[in-house]
Parts: sequence; structure tokens; C-alpha cells
Amino acid sequence: MGGGTFASNYANVGFMDREVFLNVYDLTSFNNYSIWFGFGVFHTGIEVYGMEYGFGAHDYSISGVFEVEPRSCPGFIYRCSISLGHIDMSASEFREFIETIASEYHGDTYHLIWKNCNHFTDDISHRLHCKRIPGWVNRLAKFGALFRCLIPDSLESTTVRHLPEYYHAYEDKMSDSGSNSSSQEGSEHEVVDHKVLISPTRKAEIAFIKEIAR
Repeated sequence: MGGGTFASNYANVGFMDREVFLNVYDLTSFNNYSIWFGFGVFHTGIEVYGMEYGFGAHDYSISGVFEVEPRSCPGFIYRCSISLGHIDMSASEFREFIETIASEYHGDTYHLIWKNCNHFTDDISHRLHCKRIPGWVNRLAKFGALFRCLIPDSLESTTVRHLPEYYHAYEDKMSDSGSNSSSQEGSEHEVVDHKVLISPTRKAEIAFIKEIAR
């Protein structure tokens, strides 16, 4: 699915309900046991106007916000959806909103404890004047903030690097652009200028949002 298809979704959903959903995914099957104790390792995305938005890590100072078909984020196990309320803005207004927010969530700023995908969805829901996400979704990060030494490095690596395809796709694009430009700065500008940044290794299941400068 290419960027044009993602964009066309917004033109055809003006009649859709403006309900906002939090889609919750398991990062590990161990959640089936730990959730009974009130915590787990989760990824979340915000679903609105027929698309889902999440935040992922990469090594570059550009948008880490991506869109994907609802409840189908690759690499995770879908668990459930939670209604957070309704928004009072059109699809085009929401699109501008999410592109603006993307400038605050660069891939190289992702942090398992302080700025992860769940912080992103909670922030988005709050700004949309909807409910905050349930506490159990991001409880591990709160626990880790108090007892950082107890969080194994392997968990952080697994959680942070859940979008490795973007790293390679961007690196390849930079190399190709660099060979046709006079500087790396110019080639980086060329890449960021794309409407969405597609991950070709997953047949464009994920599309990174182009940020609008604030």
C-alpha cells in the first residue's frame, strides 16, 4: 500500500464516526501471565478516522510517527481496543494535527522509560481532549523509572528496536541521494521532503508521517 492510498483514506472517511481507540499489542507472550499482576510490555497505537498512529525508534532526527492499518501493526500481537472518546475535528484537521505532532517525536528521541510509544498515545489522547490511556499499559515504564537497574538491557533493545526496517530503508535512501548531491545535508532534506516515508521491506505496511515544522 503506497502513500497515495494512505492519503486517499482521508478523502473517503468524512462520514465515519470520530471515535478514538487505543489499540493495545503484546510485545511478549509473557504478558498473558504478568497482566494478572497489573503490568506487561505493551505497544499501543491511536486509531482515528480509519487509520492507526504509533511512535517507533530509529537513529535519525526526523519523524518516528507512523501510520498503519488498524490493529495490524507488524511485529506485535494485537490484544484489545479501548475507546478513549470522540474528537471534534475533521479528517483534514486531524491530519494537520498529527503531522505537527510528528515534529516532537523524532525516532532518535525514543526511550523505553521516558518517551516510548505509550507516552505518545497518552499525549495524543490528552491533546484530543479524550481519556488518558489506562495506567496498566505503561506501568512497566513507571516502574523502570524508579528501579532502572532492574530493567534488563535485552528488554530495552527489543522494545526500542521494533521498527528495524526503517533504519535500513532510510540508510539506503541516504546513500542513494548522497551520490547525487553535493552534501549530506542536501540529501537529508530531499528525503524528509517526501510526503510519507515508506518501509519497502514490509510492502509499505508502515508509512512514516512527514512532519510539519512548528
